[in-house]
Amino acid sequence: MIVRLFLAAWLLVCAGPAFAHPHVWITMKSEVLVGPDGAVTGIRHHWSFDDMFSAFALQGQASKVKGQYTREELAPLAKVNVESLKEYDYFTYATADGKKVELAPPTSDYWLDYRDSVLTLNFTLPVKTPVKAKELKVDIYDPTIFIDFEFDKKDPGKLVGGPHCKMDVVYPREMTFAEGKALSEIPADQPNVSMAWGEKFANKLLVHCP
Repeated sequence: MIVRLFLAAWLLVCAGPAFAHPHVWITMKSEVLVGPDGAVTGIRHHWSFDDMFSAFALQGQASKVKGQYTREELAPLAKVNVESLKEYDYFTYATADGKKVELAPPTSDYWLDYRDSVLTLNFTLPVKTPVKAKELKVDIYDPTIFIDFEFDKKDPGKLVGGPHCKMDVVYPREMTFAEGKALSEIPADQPNVSMAWGEKFANKLLVHCP
């Protein structure tokens, strides 16, 4: 839904051939949930979309107060977005001591907020089987870089629980000029399948537990 919505918006706004990946920009805050026994139980995301995507997503959305939207009014849109993310593995990939961690679909506790012309999607991915690990690694990225993920500069992520654990936030390296140029030349109406570099530019959360 996110990809399809923004692609439609991009093609409507741009006259003539439209270029440049990425097309959606998300600023995020993420939390790793740890139980009292030290087992990781879930990953909670707060994704703030860029204002262009937010404006397009809200077209036709009814509200009692013009320009303001309650969580209840945005609930159907939140449901569509969360359910559609399953197709893309929620752009979230976790490993515990190098082994893949299976994440379950978001719980019913998800919602959209709208503030300062920006939509923020809040949702939690439970760990199917809570896991203890010396190192849990969470990578967040779009393999095709259609969506650009970036941690919030002031509040990128935190641990919830796990008093004996520590977490590091790892930012991706900058693209080289040549990489950025090649990516920008992919037409907007074509998927990026030849330069699936997303993992190289993943945002990472590293949780270390004794």
